[in-house]
Amino acid sequence: MSVKINVKPLSVNAAWQGKRFKTPAYKAFETECLYKLPKLTIPPPPYEVHYKFAFSSPLADLLNPEKLITDILCKKYGIDDKNIFKMILEKSIVKKGNEFFEFKINTLT
Repeated sequence: MSVKINVKPLSVNAAWQGKRFKTPAYKAFETECLYKLPKLTIPPPPYEVHYKFAFSSPLADLLNPEKLITDILCKKYGIDDKNIFKMILEKSIVKKGNEFFEFKINTLT
C-alpha cells in the first residue's frame, strides 16, 4: 500500500542550521509529518523504500528531501535506516500548493 502525504517536501538546506541544529522550518515540518503519517504495520527488514516527491518547481532537487523524510519515517515507525537496502525515487511537477510526498515500504526480496 502506497501512502500519500499532502505536504510540500522540505529541502535539506532549509532543514539545518550549520551542521547540528534543526531549523524552525524543519521542526514544524517534522511535527506536521509525524501527525499526518498513518499507523502502519511495517514489514520485516531488509527494506526497499519507494518515494515520490511532487514539487511545484522543476528546479527542485529530487534528492533534497529524501534524508529528511527517511529520518521522519524511521522515527514514526521505529525502523533503523541502516536496514534500507534499496530506494526508488521519483519526481513529478504539480501546481503550486499541490505538493506532496508519497512512500511505500516493502521487505526487499
